[in-house]
Amino acid sequence: MKGKLAFVVGTGVGYLLGTRAGRQQFEKIKTWASGTWHDPRVQGYVQDAEHAAADFAKTQGGALKDKAVSTAKAKFSGGDSSGEAADTATWEPADGPLVDADDANPDTSRL
Repeated sequence: MKGKLAFVVGTGVGYLLGTRAGRQQFEKIKTWASGTWHDPRVQGYVQDAEHAAADFAKTQGGALKDKAVSTAKAKFSGGDSSGEAADTATWEPADGPLVDADDANPDTSRL
């Protein structure tokens, strides 16, 4: 399904950019999109969304930052979200090290 969608999108982009009619159609689409973006009604919605995002950031930003910091500390220290560290001092992926000794030293012979 993803392959078919990528093919259709690629074909459309190729048509728009590769043919004279496609370039003319692209210019029409670009002009329409620019006009729509600069429409005062659209800009009113954009400003409303910006104000809502700013208000949310002011009211919830500190709490979100604290939660993100505590989660990151817990993840990388190996402890739970309360900040307690686990028995291990270093973090290692659950499925083992990213590079083992043989991969790091390919010229050495294996014993």
